[in-house]
Amino acid sequence: MSRRSAAVPTDGPPPPRQPDHRARLADLAVDWYARNARDLPWRKPDTTAWGVLVSEVMLQQTPVARVTPVWLEWLARWPTPAHLAAEASGEAIRAWGRLGYPRRALRLHACAVAVGERHDGEIPDDLDALLALPGVGAYTARAVAAFAFRQRHPVVDTNVRRLVARAAGGLADAGPATTAADLAATEALLPADPATAAVASAAFMELGAVRCVARTPLCEQCPLTAVCAWRRARDAGVAAPPGGPSRKPQRYAGTDRQVRGLLLAVARGTEVPVPRAALDAVWADGVQRDRALASLLDDGLLVEPAEGFYALP
Repeated sequence: MSRRSAAVPTDGPPPPRQPDHRARLADLAVDWYARNARDLPWRKPDTTAWGVLVSEVMLQQTPVARVTPVWLEWLARWPTPAHLAAEASGEAIRAWGRLGYPRRALRLHACAVAVGERHDGEIPDDLDALLALPGVGAYTARAVAAFAFRQRHPVVDTNVRRLVARAAGGLADAGPATTAADLAATEALLPADPATAAVASAAFMELGAVRCVARTPLCEQCPLTAVCAWRRARDAGVAAPPGGPSRKPQRYAGTDRQVRGLLLAVARGTEVPVPRAALDAVWADGVQRDRALASLLDDGLLVEPAEGFYALP
């Protein structure tokens, strides 16, 4: 299994020369990260590339505190892609528990199978090869390339976009979705050395998560305050205050998503197919329940091995 390896330089021209304050952003972030990074299990030096990939998929729209115990159990049971690929995809769904968005479990299983078929069981260190894996999108591929293989790639999530928009762009907040401009702006801040750039990517993400937060940024505790374009503009009275997230949190109670979770929990709790009556008992609204069940079947999260009986795949 691939371990975090030596730096792998990327092709292309050298990064553009940066203004002094922008060049300092990465240095300050890396220094702060070395002293203040949270002690998360997937950041351990011996974490495999598979472990990094699993963590990145689990962390999508899910808090660290919920992910940590599931990640530890997952890696203990399936320390390599081959271990997961050898089991039915339903076992991945069962082990996913209540992390939410369980299609991610199916994608990880499909990814593990593809890694075995295409890469002899090793997570590839090439960005294009990562992007070609099932369920691995642009963010996840760059995160694995940077954090597992110490490559120089812009790793841009919501927290990084907000941090870069403020510190480098002088804006109160970033837009609602990642664009090519966000990737370019982040890449321009990365040090030329791939290994240092990978640490900078992790540092930007950490600062965005715990210091440069959406509505109430902790500027006095942020190492970038002295060089932050938005903070300087605010101090001069010419910058807008933070607006916070551009989208309201999605309601969960009473939604089809909640019903899907309840139905899936019934199937996760047993090794044998469950009768329709067991599913009917968990939600009173028959129309909504039928709709949720149909969507679970369409997504491949449940199968109907016999008429009126349902099980994990």
